[in-house]
Amino acid sequence: MKECSVYKKALTLAVPMMIQNGITNAVSLVDNLMVGSLGTESMTAVSIVGQLIFVFFLAVFGGLSGPGIYSAQYYGQGNREGFQNVFRLKLWITAVIIAAGMILFVTNGERLINLYLQGSSQGLDAAATRAQGLDYLHIMLVGLLPFAFTQIYAGSLREMGESVKPMVAGIASVFVDIIFNYLLIYGKFGFPRLEVRGAAIATVMARFAEMLIVVIWTHISIQKYEFLKKIYRTLRVSMTEARVILIKGFPIFMNEFMWSGGMAALTQCYSMKGLQVIAGLNISNAICNLLNVVFIAMGNAVGIIIGQNLGASRFEEAKHSAKKLRWFTTGLCLILTVLLVCCSKAFPALYDTSEYVRYLGQWFIIITAVFFPVQGFLNVLYFTLRSGGRTVITFLFDSVFTWVVSVTLAFSLCRYSSLPVLAVYALVQSADMIKVIVGYILVRKGVWITNLVA
Repeated sequence: MKECSVYKKALTLAVPMMIQNGITNAVSLVDNLMVGSLGTESMTAVSIVGQLIFVFFLAVFGGLSGPGIYSAQYYGQGNREGFQNVFRLKLWITAVIIAAGMILFVTNGERLINLYLQGSSQGLDAAATRAQGLDYLHIMLVGLLPFAFTQIYAGSLREMGESVKPMVAGIASVFVDIIFNYLLIYGKFGFPRLEVRGAAIATVMARFAEMLIVVIWTHISIQKYEFLKKIYRTLRVSMTEARVILIKGFPIFMNEFMWSGGMAALTQCYSMKGLQVIAGLNISNAICNLLNVVFIAMGNAVGIIIGQNLGASRFEEAKHSAKKLRWFTTGLCLILTVLLVCCSKAFPALYDTSEYVRYLGQWFIIITAVFFPVQGFLNVLYFTLRSGGRTVITFLFDSVFTWVVSVTLAFSLCRYSSLPVLAVYALVQSADMIKVIVGYILVRKGVWITNLVA
């Protein structure tokens, strides 16, 4: 009965996140298909900028994740003042990240896009790709603020065990995105045909819609959320407490920032084999991201459940939950592997691109699918270690490994070997087995079992 309650609690938290992120990624998939119908240059431009914006998104996520550990444990402890101090600290952290992101993208946007245009470009216009990428990037910058503010509220609500409101806000933003994508990309019903710029405008509108819904709805029903009452009576935070949280959370921020940067670097390495590779990866990511929300949401749920248990000093329950949910998530990912392999040939056929790009997309999907169970297992290990504040370990475990092993391996094989890009991609994916072994040993040893707010 106890085991069933663990699964039920995890799914209660994870399923709304899966629905929200799944629908969001489904919209990204629809966006992808719409932009893909404009040609390979447009699809490649949006893919490159999407990879760069992804680094910002993960920087926000990383900046909020460290404080989020304390929020979950303060909530488990019933400490309202501590929870509110962490919320205010999140506001300041986010403001700094937004300012830094804006400066970087405004001053170096073209240079960053050019990094992906160094490979061969058979049948592709690199100049057109660059121009469309810059148009898309400049508009997308407007959406950075609402995205970040939404993450503050959504994360805080989830740390209190409320994941429905962020889900509903995400679903509403999806409809805004789909409708205005159709109207602005193709110029329907009297709207101008803006193509790639239209896709960016629709996405920004969706970001604002999501932010307004989650913030307004939360404050309308503030009686339900005692921990957020009078949250803006001051923006001051205790520097003593902030210092402790920032020191503990900084490795998480650096981990997410460096990991996402590592993913961008990996794509840049693969692009040495040709611009068509980016288009193929874009097709693969569109469908794979739709399904990887399962293990991402399960990882978040595991982190919240274990964090609340640790904050209440229920250490045995935390160990039991971590073990059960680790294998449960792996089982779910095996199902996803089968689904992805089954649609690997049909999905790339939906794109208006070359046969070679479709071929690459198909095999990138298959290779990614094979490693889904590994990624699911790893994700739960990561969140288990992080829930106990072992942020330095997770920093080494995740982003340092990505740069030292994955990026180095990809760069060396792409630059100095004649191996086809699919073989390189498979070898880089298989290197994660090293992390599985090390992470499993650390979790079994219980190095993460600690109460940070005692």
